[in-house]
Parts: sequence; structure tokens; C-alpha cells
Amino acid sequence: MSYREEQVITKQQEQFLASMQNIDFVPEVPVEELQDLFDSIMKEGFHGICFSMYEDGQKPGDHITEEQVRRRMTILKPHIKWVRSFSCIEGNEFVPKVAKELGIKTLVGAWISDDKEKNREELEALIEMANNGLVDIAAVGNEVLYRDDIPLEELKEHIQEVKDSIPSGIPVGYVDAYYEFSIHPDLTDMCDVILSNCYPFWEKCHHDYALTHMQQMFGQAMNAGRGKKVIITETGWPSKGESLGGAEPSYENALKYFINTQLWCKKAGIESFYFSSFDESWKVGAEGVVGAYWGLWDKDEKIKYASK
Repeated sequence: MSYREEQVITKQQEQFLASMQNIDFVPEVPVEELQDLFDSIMKEGFHGICFSMYEDGQKPGDHITEEQVRRRMTILKPHIKWVRSFSCIEGNEFVPKVAKELGIKTLVGAWISDDKEKNREELEALIEMANNGLVDIAAVGNEVLYRDDIPLEELKEHIQEVKDSIPSGIPVGYVDAYYEFSIHPDLTDMCDVILSNCYPFWEKCHHDYALTHMQQMFGQAMNAGRGKKVIITETGWPSKGESLGGAEPSYENALKYFINTQLWCKKAGIESFYFSSFDESWKVGAEGVVGAYWGLWDKDEKIKYASK
């Protein structure tokens, strides 16, 4: 017997468990039928997407104009309720500004790295935007522990600073791989919401089992959160590039993964931000060829998976 008096199944957990029963979202069908499913999801709209800032020839550190952000956000507007940004400076500050003007909710991230001067700029910009009503959820850092950029205690100080400096009604969290919230319960306790990145591809998972693995990732983050809301802040699949173990990039695999993710998240009542909106060529340097092909739109802002 392993009775746990303190254990209470939350409504989110109940919906998650119910969603795992009799899963059969996308059987083997011709690609044309997958494209029709994609069209219907895009027409109906889905929860959220990660905003891709950079055109060909641009990279992080370049200052991006409000006009460019507005053009790309206008493309996304008919399909999403939320948008996620990764930084608060160098043009990224236009993402929540434009989103709010277009009626889109915002998960706004301060990029935290080993550059203390830029960290200060990011934190002050996030706090200012939150106090100006541009932030619906504040994220302090993205995969900082995964990259080992700064010590855990320093990261916690940044999170606490933001919590102390913005309206109490704005949830504050930290974004990282799902397993980090199990490893660092003290950090998890600080977060108002658990912001979890879930990538079966980067764990070399064969596409046939990718949705199941992603569900397990979400479940681990949910267990670590002990009743706190969990949001999938990144998940996706590349359409081109090198295979990684059993994980194979392809047009059809990426299309299926998007469809399965959206259908399951809708059934399970899970909020998720798909990665990503537009292909970004600069990511080849960090991730190899595969890094440039995660978008639902290509680098020229043409949608990739719609029926012809």
C-alpha cells in the first residue's frame, strides 16, 4: 500500500490522464489529407506560437525594426491567440507592443545569459513592459540551466526581482527543458507557472512515438509542479536536415507532429506554443542544417504545409 494523504489530483492532471486513453489522432493517410487537416487547424486557430524574429542574413544581436515585427505578426494573427517572445531588447520589445495592438496575448521572455550587462537590460525592459500592460506571462530566462550560463542562485534572484517589481496578477516563470523542474524543486517552487520545453526530436525519438514521448515529458513537468499550471513553451519538428538517432526530419513527419500536437493539446486542455513560426537561417550555426527548418512558414514567409 502506498497511500499519500497529501496527494490531490488536479483538474489539469485529470484532463491529461483522460487524454491518454484510446489515442488515435492521425492514422496513416495520404499527405493530401494531412494538408487538409493542417488547413482546418489553421483556419480554426490554435493556442500559441514562438515568434521568429530574423530574416535571411539577420541574427541575434541585430536590431530588428518594428515594421518587420508587424509584418510577421500580421501573418500570424489569424491563427493564434498567444505569441511568445524570447528577449526584450534589440527590437524584441516590439513583439509584445505589436501583439497587443493586434489583440494577441503575450508570453514575454527576458533572455538571460552569461553577459551580466545585457541581463540587466533584459530584466529592466521586461519589468517596464509588464508595468505598461504589455505582458500576460513573464518568463525570466530560457534554458539558462541547460546551457549552464549562470549559477542557479543568481537565476533565482532574477526571478524574484521580477516578481517583486511587476503587478501581482502577472504570472512569472522560467523556461527550460521539462526535466529541469524535477532536478531543481526550489526553482520550481518560485515559479507561478511551469514553462516547459518538450522536444522528442532532440531526444532522438522516432516519429511514430514522438507524441507519446512528448506526453511523458509534459507529465514529468506536471508532477514536478505539484499542482501548478504547466504550459508547453516549445515543441516542434523540423521539415529538413540531418537525422538524430531515430528522429528523422521530413515534410510529412513535421506536418504529422504539428497536427498530433494540436489535436492532443486541444483534447487535454493544454496550452502550448509551437516552435516555430518562420524558418530562420541563422540557426544553422548552432544546430546544423536542421536548425533552419522548424517553421510553419518558410524563410520567405510562405506557409509550408497548406494544401495546394
